[in-house]
Amino acid sequence: MRYILFFMIMIGAYTAQAQDKLSGKVLDENKQPLPGASVYWLNTTIGASSQTDGTFELPYEPDYKKLVISFIGYTTDTIAVDSPKFITHSLKLSGGDKLDNVVIDKTRRSLKRSNAEAANVVNMGSAELLKAACCNIAESFETNPSIDVNFSDALTGNRQIKMLGLTSPYLLISEENIPSVRGASQAYGLSFIPGTWVESIQITKGAGPVINGYESISGQINYELLKPATDIPFFLNAYGSQGGRFELNTHFNKKVSDRWSTSLFVHGNTRVSKNDMNDDGFLDNPLAKQINVMNRWQYNNPETGWVSFINLRYMRDEKQTGEIDFDPDTDKFTTNHWGSEINTDKLDVSTKLGYVFPDMPYQSIGLQTAFNWHNQDSYFGFNQYDIDQKSFYSNLIFSSIISNTLNKFSTGLNFTYDNYGEFVNTIDYSRIDNSVGAFFEYTYDNTRNFSLVAGGRVDAHNRLGVFLTPRMHLKYNPWEKATVRASFGRGKRAANIFAENQALFGSSRVMSILNSGGKIYGLDPEIAWNYGASFVQGFSLFNRNAEFVLDFYRTDFQNQAVVDLFASPQQVLFYNLDGKSYANSLQVELNYEITRHFNVRTAYKYYDIKTDYLSGTEDKPLQAKHRFFANLAYETHIGEGGKQWKFDFTYNWMGKQRLPYTGSNPAEYQMGDYSPSFSLMNAQVTRTFSSVFEVYVGGENIGNYRQNKAIIGADDPFGQYFDTSIVYAPVFGQMYYAGLRFKIK
Repeated sequence: MRYILFFMIMIGAYTAQAQDKLSGKVLDENKQPLPGASVYWLNTTIGASSQTDGTFELPYEPDYKKLVISFIGYTTDTIAVDSPKFITHSLKLSGGDKLDNVVIDKTRRSLKRSNAEAANVVNMGSAELLKAACCNIAESFETNPSIDVNFSDALTGNRQIKMLGLTSPYLLISEENIPSVRGASQAYGLSFIPGTWVESIQITKGAGPVINGYESISGQINYELLKPATDIPFFLNAYGSQGGRFELNTHFNKKVSDRWSTSLFVHGNTRVSKNDMNDDGFLDNPLAKQINVMNRWQYNNPETGWVSFINLRYMRDEKQTGEIDFDPDTDKFTTNHWGSEINTDKLDVSTKLGYVFPDMPYQSIGLQTAFNWHNQDSYFGFNQYDIDQKSFYSNLIFSSIISNTLNKFSTGLNFTYDNYGEFVNTIDYSRIDNSVGAFFEYTYDNTRNFSLVAGGRVDAHNRLGVFLTPRMHLKYNPWEKATVRASFGRGKRAANIFAENQALFGSSRVMSILNSGGKIYGLDPEIAWNYGASFVQGFSLFNRNAEFVLDFYRTDFQNQAVVDLFASPQQVLFYNLDGKSYANSLQVELNYEITRHFNVRTAYKYYDIKTDYLSGTEDKPLQAKHRFFANLAYETHIGEGGKQWKFDFTYNWMGKQRLPYTGSNPAEYQMGDYSPSFSLMNAQVTRTFSSVFEVYVGGENIGNYRQNKAIIGADDPFGQYFDTSIVYAPVFGQMYYAGLRFKIK
């Protein structure tokens, strides 16, 4: 394989010499990036659209003399170009300083596949995040067919996300390409990120780039925060639901000087009502409260090429769950009533410093650093689990070109340090992890129909050893509106078996590790290879845009840290894989614009995920083999003053799921081998009264489907059959909410 990789890189480098490329950036009158602008050579069909940061790239030949730049609502400019240099151009609003009596009615897709990148990337814009009220990141994927959202247990109401049939520990979740949800924060970390703070999310299927580390296996979710330089002065979002959940988000933004801007984000939420809709004596959702504050600074000096971000954040999250009558002041660690408390403090400091060489805009150097402190004190009945993680991360990246801008590369050094203080009941699992790595990534893009990203990294880890991580992504456009992608990559990780499986503490299961002599809880590190291919075809049907997508990915594991729930209902075993474990994921999508402003997305997903357990080969528990997804979104035309209606409806059908083994329990404490199939429906209606004020109402699980017997042994929570972790469907039932958004622009 390495010879094939070397051969393809050399072919790409050689081919690149035959063609130059023009690159640049499109700005508005305020020198802010203008995404979606049209850029093309006069009297040709060769063109491109500017990206989110306003940048674009085009093939260049000496015969091309005039470049046309246009954007709706702005005056179209035609400029002279005599060489393949980097250009920056600002467009002016048509009609002078403002638009008089002009209404721009343009629909932009809030969920869009990247046409420029070799990797299989789906971009979620801010409009998509608003479709489900978006209280936190974990709840923002309900309208996205690439991500599966499930409840992790019957106690905490926590959402667990999956991609390619694999849970979040196998995803790299990053904040502006700095790993964020990892280690101690795996179980609840996504619920600590308010959705209103997020500008966009990029979802990458398959192994991610080597620049961001070696842990990514099934994909990467990267979220971009709102930028102080472009954010509005004030934003308010208030939310309330029938379950007694209330949230408030406020953003304050100020331009301090020509170069400095700052934002203050404040988020608070609470759940005050005790709800037991299924009458099992346990809270369907925890009593909770959270305060989350972030101060963000941005420095931008385009004249010198310097840009930087500084983030300071603190969060306190408290949850209480268990029996309705549980009082922690009198019942904690007693058999009066079963209960649980999960209290978390987080402190984050991160910086990004970048420099773009003024005379060489294709060349840059950047430094990312982050310090994180995560402290969780928790108990589940008589089970205690406390974890304290102090982490430091740094990544130095240098990017430039080889000969010309068709051949790019990035290289750099990475350092990670994690200090864990972890206690499971009376057992101390404290440890220190550290690693140093170096990476190189080459990109070839002929700007027409072929691109390649090939990279590798070498890391030295105190417990994982010294190892290599190769990865590759290919993109080819065989004909008009068709894109074929392929990728492969290797990932390696140290499984945090307790932090990643906290749902099991809410049971009477005895946790046992079958020691293999490794350095990670006595286990060896996990290794996985991911291979995938994707085909996208755009076409017109009845003069309306349509898109067909076919994705297939396979992940093969070595030394997987197996979580065995089939040995006995009274225990869970952790051990390294002895045999085979794989995950096959097939997804077929059909997206169609029925009429202007009326779009439908549909997807069918098939998962074949099997692991060799001690008792034999079994399907992955709590994972449906078959899933169907549909989303309908309709918007009215924008009326006078910005008035508009928005309607959104999502339907999910889940096939039967393999359940953990309960066959040796008494009949009343058994759940069978498979769950029934079921459907879920969510909807939201938004009324925009002006460009600064709107209200929304919505409902989740409108069909009121609830899992039968969500908690095994609820009548005897201190008995040997008690288990709250076997959850395949909602526990709460119907839930309706309402909220408002207000802006000062």
